Amino acid sequence: MRVALKHIAFIQTGIFAKPTKEGQIVYLQAKHFDENGILRSSLYPDLKAESISEKHLLQNGDIIFAAKGTKNFAAFYESKNKPAVASTSFFVIRLNMDFQDKVLPEYLTWYLNRASSQNYLKSKAVGSSIVSISKSVLQDLEIYFPDLQTQNAILKITQLRHSEQVMKKKIETLREKQIQQQIINAIKETT
Repeated sequence: MRVALKHIAFIQTGIFAKPTKEGQIVYLQAKHFDENGILRSSLYPDLKAESISEKHLLQNGDIIFAAKGTKNFAAFYESKNKPAVASTSFFVIRLNMDFQDKVLPEYLTWYLNRASSQNYLKSKAVGSSIVSISKSVLQDLEIYFPDLQTQNAILKITQLRHSEQVMKKKIETLREKQIQQQIINAIKETT
């Protein structure tokens, strides 16, 4: 089935807040993620709970989409971390109740990160100094979603491919260390 994102999910913007040294809620910002939407830093609560509306708290299964700047990505939010809100750099995407049993949020995250989806969204970005993808452009993105079994298969293949890439990098690093050690040993033998 193919349908515009606005028909399967509610999209809201993140909030603007001033982080403090201590708090009860994590303020997710683009700097916390790498270019693939993977958390790259530890998260610490840096917003006071009383200053945050309940409607802005992220829920398990929400997707955050980085819409500002050149690093656009979608990330799946799991609530095993401390309570969190997204900054204004993000749109928060939450599946409508009617589609929660038809679309896996992890699949939607994968779909938003696909090269063709990214290319389409970037082609519609506006702004000269800081480019951004508007809410209406994101809402109009057509999402194709197969049955849940196929969605799960796609996610499994993607996970296995990522694991393969990580292993290849480790092998290459170990091979480079081995070669460098052989060169050092050869130099030592000639001196």
